[in-house]
Amino acid sequence: MFLLGVAFLIGLVLGLLGGGGSILTVPALVYLAGQAPQVAVTASLLIVGANSAAGVLMHHHALSWRVALLFGGVGMGMSYLFAGLSKALDPTLLLVMFAGLMLVVGLLMIYKPMVEGAREPRHWSIIVLAGSGVGALTGLLGVGGGFLIVPSLVMLVGLSMSQAVGTSLIIITMNSLAGLLGHWGVAMDWTLVSAFIFMGLLGTFVGARLSQRLQGQQLQKLFALFVIGLACLLLLDNVGKLA
Repeated sequence: MFLLGVAFLIGLVLGLLGGGGSILTVPALVYLAGQAPQVAVTASLLIVGANSAAGVLMHHHALSWRVALLFGGVGMGMSYLFAGLSKALDPTLLLVMFAGLMLVVGLLMIYKPMVEGAREPRHWSIIVLAGSGVGALTGLLGVGGGFLIVPSLVMLVGLSMSQAVGTSLIIITMNSLAGLLGHWGVAMDWTLVSAFIFMGLLGTFVGARLSQRLQGQQLQKLFALFVIGLACLLLLDNVGKLA
């Protein structure tokens, strides 16, 4: 029952904030469900991809397909190119670097004023640069998803927070599908995965409805606080492990 509640929470966060699925799903599957890390990563891609795709349908009124396809397309390419570099760095150091980046992003989103309502995205070259940067960081650090995508769409590309949430879900769906194809063939507990997807879809629906009731500033600060909280947990868990 507790696991189903966690699955609902994962969907809720995705539907409400446009990110946070993978960074919650993998630990839940490993530590709570007893899955092997490789199996958990593969199952997470399927669960998060399915929930994100459902979230796209629920946020269809406020998203940008052009930005999502351009940002996500170049990001996937850069992530692939930079993934090899991560092998040369200490995994603990990478997590500390990622946590530091999350802290900076979270603080910027709290203190940076934003314009309410739908906005036209900036020039395609800015979208390509932002997507390339996020893709490179995702490939280098091994994590990223909505925690890098949403802030980039708001602060660099120029979308409103509500537009960024829906657009991020398209990009996460693309990335999840690409990753799933790379991991396909790993045996999964389909009963567990199906339960996570079902409860996640319910959570995504609730999160999407809730996001429509919040103003852009409220949604942005909620996202920022969530990012800062997770960054602090990562730092507490990893700083002491650095030699």
